[in-house]
Amino acid sequence: MISVLERRWECSRCPAVARTVDGKTPMHPCPGMAGLLVPLTPEGVRCELRAVEREDYVGRELVQTDGNGRPVMAVRTLRDDGEDCTVYAPTATASLESVEG
Repeated sequence: MISVLERRWECSRCPAVARTVDGKTPMHPCPGMAGLLVPLTPEGVRCELRAVEREDYVGRELVQTDGNGRPVMAVRTLRDDGEDCTVYAPTATASLESVEG
């Protein structure tokens, strides 16, 4: 028996599927998106996943890269009724320097 609260999810780029009852959108490392962590979509919803490559200078920031080493800033999920965006924010780094005086 299927619970009224149960949702079924699938990926448009790989064979990944999931079932949830908590209302949260499951994420998975998608082989069809070069290993990026992307959301699953409700079963039966037609959509397209698009990686948005980072176009600015990376420098020393720690950024999300795909399996091919390209820096990615987001993944857009395009559906007939709207669009969602998963953003990969860069991680800041810091260092300590001793100042003697």
